[in-house]
Amino acid sequence: MNPSAFHTAFLLLGSNLEPRGEWLQFAITQLEQRCGKISQLSAIYETAPWGKQDQPKFLNQAVGLYTPLQPEELLFQTLSIEKEAGRDREVRWGARTLDIDIILYEDVVMHTAQLTLPHPAMQERRFVLQPLYEIAPQVVHPVYHLTIKELLDRCKDSLQVKKIARQI
Repeated sequence: MNPSAFHTAFLLLGSNLEPRGEWLQFAITQLEQRCGKISQLSAIYETAPWGKQDQPKFLNQAVGLYTPLQPEELLFQTLSIEKEAGRDREVRWGARTLDIDIILYEDVVMHTAQLTLPHPAMQERRFVLQPLYEIAPQVVHPVYHLTIKELLDRCKDSLQVKKIARQI
């Protein structure tokens, strides 16, 4: 394989419907089979729900991925994986079996009807930044020109983010 044909993306996995840990593992397996090579995995964090708080806590995990896919192709694959996991999108920020967000894709800045990169709210969400900091503290946000560490240090989100396991 030609390494120059691969791109670096960072994703965030999330689940708050049981079996939460198994859904994260399902996502990792499917990403490896369909999207490229996982280069980094953060620990698993239990996090308070964001946006709609009357629901179970989430498990979240950041993933570094080497992928031959372009951003839109990666999005198509992640949505397909979510659908296979029974993801229901009827309630915004509602409970879900599996959520796979593309947080960063190299230094790409784009906004289409389907995809915005970098993830438009990543800098406001501790549950995104804390696991991402673990695997990519010096990666620079292509719009704010701050490292993940700097974004985490400035993040005003006070919702609980607790490391619970290296892997499930």
